[in-house]
Parts: sequence; C-alpha cells; structure tokens
Amino acid sequence: MVEWSDQERSIITSIFASLDYEDIGPKALSRCLIVYPWTQRYFGGFGNLYNAEAIKTNPMIAAHGIKVLHGLDRAVKNMDNIKATYAELSVMHSEKLHIDPDNFKLLADCLTIVIAAKMGTAFTADIQAAFQKFLSVVVNALGRQYH
Repeated sequence: MVEWSDQERSIITSIFASLDYEDIGPKALSRCLIVYPWTQRYFGGFGNLYNAEAIKTNPMIAAHGIKVLHGLDRAVKNMDNIKATYAELSVMHSEKLHIDPDNFKLLADCLTIVIAAKMGTAFTADIQAAFQKFLSVVVNALGRQYH
C-alpha cells in the first residue's frame, strides 16, 4: 500500500482540479503517439494517424485523451486503493486490448510534460515528485494484470 502525505494528496487534487481536460488530455495522448509512433498500433480504428498534424487534429484521439484524464479522476478519488480501482481496467487493457504495459509509462511521461509546460514555473520539484509518484502508482495498477 502506498503512503500519501497530506501535502502529496493536496498537490494531486489541486492539479486535477485545475486541469482543462479538453486541452491537456488530447495534447498528452497526441504527444505520446507522435513521440512514440509504435504506440499508434493500438489506435488503428481511429482513422488518419499518418503525421503529427493528423494526430493532433483527430477528434477520436482528442476524445480518448479526455477519457484518459477522466479515468485518472478515479485514481484521485481513490488514492488509498488505486490498484482495486483499476483492477477491471487492467484486465481490459491486458486481455482484450493487449496493450503493452510499458505504454502506460510513456503516456504518463507525456502527461507530465504537458502539465509541466502548462504550469510553467509553478511546476516545482515538490509538485513534480508528487505527480510522478501518483502516476507511477497508476501505471503499476494498470499493469498489474500482466504480472
């Protein structure tokens, strides 16, 4: 079980409370698909992903990026039991979608970059540490079915 300090809880909840999901979600997922093009194979039914501009303007990619952030809301609301919260999602990603669990970390890294760029100098070392700890727990929970 992960131990969260009051400061970490406060940081995580304040980050998510201030996020514009319709901006951040699509940017993070687009960045992942552009920077790590092999991740595109999981989005074959999403239409044109032939170049960066096509990815950034794809409405299905945007919608899924928003969906991912709303999925992270579940973790924020259940920080003391993220593994159980994501148990069903882990099974779906491993058994139905066959997603390589390393891709969750890639997306988490892209999300961190997008949020850091948005927050600018307010994205301090303490905020980064708490945010990356949170995402690490989420990534571990999503990859749990694979172990």
